[in-house]
Amino acid sequence: MTFTAEIIIACCLQLQPSKLGFPRMLLLNYLGKIGTKTPLMAAATFSVGWNTFACSESLEKPLNWLLFNYYLTTCLQSSVNKHRHMFVKQIDMDHVMKAKSIREFDKRFTSVMFGYRTIDDYYTDASPNLRLKSVGIPVLCLNSVDDVFSPSHAIPIETAKQNPNVALVLTSYGGHIGFLEGIWPRQSTYMDRVFKQFVQAMVEHGHELSTM
Repeated sequence: MTFTAEIIIACCLQLQPSKLGFPRMLLLNYLGKIGTKTPLMAAATFSVGWNTFACSESLEKPLNWLLFNYYLTTCLQSSVNKHRHMFVKQIDMDHVMKAKSIREFDKRFTSVMFGYRTIDDYYTDASPNLRLKSVGIPVLCLNSVDDVFSPSHAIPIETAKQNPNVALVLTSYGGHIGFLEGIWPRQSTYMDRVFKQFVQAMVEHGHELSTM
């Protein structure tokens, strides 16, 4: 695989739609666990949920629950209910289908499905802020401080400062995977421009990192 392809694959993975941002969190957790022993040369993430506990608390605020949490919970329930015959021996699916929030769904289904003793164990393991210090390749992380899915107080700013491989970019506005610009945003977003500039910089100058 070429250097260019390795970068583009890692970045494009993060641009795929995701209800809860799990691919972005998985990528950062992977990079934090493996350090420099990865075939990827660089990666970019957008609107990561850094602390799963804080993300859940934010989405459980009344307005956020009404606008986002309950709907996303029903989407998750619909996804697993299509295959409930695969889970009934291990999980109480009737109990899962009564969940009213993502946290309740995770407690009744996700944490059980993946063998975690408690939901706290699962949420701790899923939070990429705990592994950011161990990331061993260049990573660009773009977040907005008004993102209800990733509250600003949980963004690991100090940890990012301590890792020279991490560039954490914060905007005042942008929401969750939004970053629209202008009164009538019809063209590329700020996220699109940052993505393009990052990939271009890594393709043109990434080889210099190996000599640093």
